[in-house]
Amino acid sequence: MIHILVVEDEQRVAELLKRGLEECGYTVTLAFDGEMGSRLIRSTRFDLVISDVILPKLNGFELSKLIRQTYPDIPILMLTALGTTDDKLDEFDAGADDYMVKPFDFRELNARIKVLLKRKGSGKLQEEKPATLTYADLTMNTATKSVYRNNIEIKLTPKEFNLLEYMMQHPERVLSRIEIAEEVWNTHFDTGTNFIDVYINYLRKKVDKDFEVKLIQTKPGMGFMLRSEE
Repeated sequence: MIHILVVEDEQRVAELLKRGLEECGYTVTLAFDGEMGSRLIRSTRFDLVISDVILPKLNGFELSKLIRQTYPDIPILMLTALGTTDDKLDEFDAGADDYMVKPFDFRELNARIKVLLKRKGSGKLQEEKPATLTYADLTMNTATKSVYRNNIEIKLTPKEFNLLEYMMQHPERVLSRIEIAEEVWNTHFDTGTNFIDVYINYLRKKVDKDFEVKLIQTKPGMGFMLRSEE
């Protein structure tokens, strides 16, 4: 049976989540602050974590980072009352796989959980990948998580690395924002935010800025692609 850890400091909300998830057939354990959630993660193996962002003692961002250190593949879904692009970027940088803004429809929450669990159990993340990806003068080692362009090392954050890795796996093909959101972030693209554009700009500053040939291209109204400028 799927075991879910819910970390929520509002007891009424936590109990509602527990009851609803149990009705869907999940086993649920509650934690009411970040430190309690951290202790439970160290002592129990969970299949998925649902965590609020604003928590006592240890907030959701900090908790996600701790979880990622021990269980890099466990899906993390963040619940937040925050709605700005920067907040969402913080959640993804902390290791979250998806987020939902409160208040939310429980049916949508259950649908998101099923998607995350399906992706975890499908073996999709376990598929054997080539150790080295190369495009033009850009080289990525997926084992050491290192990136070089023209033999110059480029330092990337985990999310920047994942985005560039996906683009290098699909070079010279237009990647829509929806595809990037689903394949890189494992989330649904929110047209009211521009977090994908923000990360594309981050990559451009690191991958293209100091080089004459630009590799990260924008196709207006369609998306982005990795292609060497002619």
